[in-house]
Amino acid sequence: MSIVSSLSPRAMAAPESGIVEVVNYARGREGLLPLWVGEGDLPTPDFISRAAMDALAAGETFYTWQRGIPALRRALSDYYHRHFAVRLPVEHFYVTGSGMQAIQIAVQTLTSPGDEFVYLTPAWPNIAAALEISGARSVGVELQFEGGKWAVDLNRIEAAITEKTRGLFINTPSNPTGWTATREDLEVILALARKHDLWIMADEIYALYYFAGGRAPSFLDVMEPDDKIIFVNSFSKNWSMTGWRVGWIVAPPAMGQVLENLIQYSTSGVAQFMQKGAVAALDHGDDFVRANIAKAARSRDILCDALVATNRVETLKPDGALYAFLKIDGVTDSRKAAIDIVDKTGVGLAPGTAFGAGGELFLRACFLRDPAQVAIAAERLCDYIAKL
Repeated sequence: MSIVSSLSPRAMAAPESGIVEVVNYARGREGLLPLWVGEGDLPTPDFISRAAMDALAAGETFYTWQRGIPALRRALSDYYHRHFAVRLPVEHFYVTGSGMQAIQIAVQTLTSPGDEFVYLTPAWPNIAAALEISGARSVGVELQFEGGKWAVDLNRIEAAITEKTRGLFINTPSNPTGWTATREDLEVILALARKHDLWIMADEIYALYYFAGGRAPSFLDVMEPDDKIIFVNSFSKNWSMTGWRVGWIVAPPAMGQVLENLIQYSTSGVAQFMQKGAVAALDHGDDFVRANIAKAARSRDILCDALVATNRVETLKPDGALYAFLKIDGVTDSRKAAIDIVDKTGVGLAPGTAFGAGGELFLRACFLRDPAQVAIAAERLCDYIAKL
């Protein structure tokens, strides 16, 4: 028996990321314009890094609160009051080692082996992988694509619910499609959850990246205090902190000890000096976030306008999030196309095959970058498309 064959079947079943595959193929190439992963081109702003460095220099390097330092939990409460017009006590907030860990902990909290969890696809692949690795079953419900726009068929969600269904994972605004639920959509989804006694795991990481203005509709707008909803989020996108790996959960206080225990037995908490940087992000970062959103809107328009003008790309400007999900005439294998595009143009895109059912013919481009760089990427892509 080989070493690999003796490993856990769950570990062996963990899929390779289709996004990371392309990144690893071309990482470090000269002149590369990397639009493949979900991050901007700016490093973490100095006021955030300085707060973390000051805390590090002050010796804040010891074990700390498993649920998050009090200052960060208060800052999260204030953040939600500013942006979501709700006043949640600090007992609702739990700091995690990334948004991905927030999802893993939520999955561990809500599912047992054999349970099912419904999610909307095309989707960021990590949610389905997290469910499957835990022993649960991920059940994808395809969004509808018509006329360059994505929409949800709420009847399909209910049709996917079985006696084994434990909950619904709802990511809005959506990665990768940009689909953004209306308030009415959220009301219907919440009614379904109540009817079938299901949990909702709400991924609203892109809530502020809503190009109609303000923020996107949230379950916080329609829920009651006793609704079974757990929110997962991250500092990565809003404040250019992808490498920090700090996230958070918003959950009913009654779950507090369970969540603390799961944090304890995974990472034993996020480093205190990193949490001090996160406090600075929340307390002083609203202007930075607004600037990021404005840049994303400009770059979205540049990229989408140029590609649609080729008459070979089917897409519309997304309502939210950071991604153009592109369907290019003649592309039938998006994985092969992503490799070909990076070889011939130096533009890194994520293949739609990485995002599950409904994404196979698409390519994802992250537009949270300098508009001038995005214009160059658009020009290279248009030249490539013209030669297909």
